[in-house]
Amino acid sequence: MLDSPNSVNLARIIRAHALRMVHRANASHIGTCLSMADLLAVLYGKTLCVDPARPNWAERDRFILSKGHGAAILYAVLAECGFFPKEWLDTYYQDGSALAGHVTSHGIPGVEVSTGSLGHGLPIGCGMALAGKRENKPYRVFVMLSDGELDEGSNWEAILFAPQHQLDNLIAIVDYNKIQSFGAVSEVMELAPLADKWRAFRWAVREIDGHDYTQIESALSSVPFEPGKPSVIIAHTIKGKGVSFMENQLAWHYKSPNDEQLAQALAELGAVE
Repeated sequence: MLDSPNSVNLARIIRAHALRMVHRANASHIGTCLSMADLLAVLYGKTLCVDPARPNWAERDRFILSKGHGAAILYAVLAECGFFPKEWLDTYYQDGSALAGHVTSHGIPGVEVSTGSLGHGLPIGCGMALAGKRENKPYRVFVMLSDGELDEGSNWEAILFAPQHQLDNLIAIVDYNKIQSFGAVSEVMELAPLADKWRAFRWAVREIDGHDYTQIESALSSVPFEPGKPSVIIAHTIKGKGVSFMENQLAWHYKSPNDEQLAQALAELGAVE
């Protein structure tokens, strides 16, 4: 566990960072950043066994943000937890910056792998978890997926693979905000009944409210849910959570807030611009 602000405050801080970063860069994907902020706050504030002073520590837990388009909020939580200076956030998505618009590992302490081409994170996580098992290492592998990303067939190969090899050191977290790039998940490619699908593939499943800290902490502190099985947390979330005019709005998958919208968003979060 890191020495970080409490989860609620940490989530508020990283939401504000992400809003400023996306605004400054005139970038996209603020909606997906906001939907997973509470999950990341509990992961980094209370769950992951990591050490910012030793980002390559062999026994650290691994976290993979498979939905790499949400890079801004991952960089924000890493900076807040001391993996690199907060000043780096000002360079997000700028020419020559190490902080690329999709998650990039090169030169960024705390980032395990570069992601953004969807459907890759869980297969990589399977490989890391299998290596940990074979080498008798204590680390766990957490992989955050988007719901729309589950349209990718490579995920379902990995979902088959993990229980076959009894990877109970692997935890998938689905940010189930019900909106993907071109519409509602139910309209583009219906996933329901999602929990039943994972159970059919022999995973241990828990569904939670992805903005309820008690539920998030309970789920993350209980893994593995069943010995010998990989765990999946299906977190029901709200795209754009925390900013009234962004919540459940498809447009904020791509839009960047203008000056007035940024000011309003920060005010709603109780952050000072």
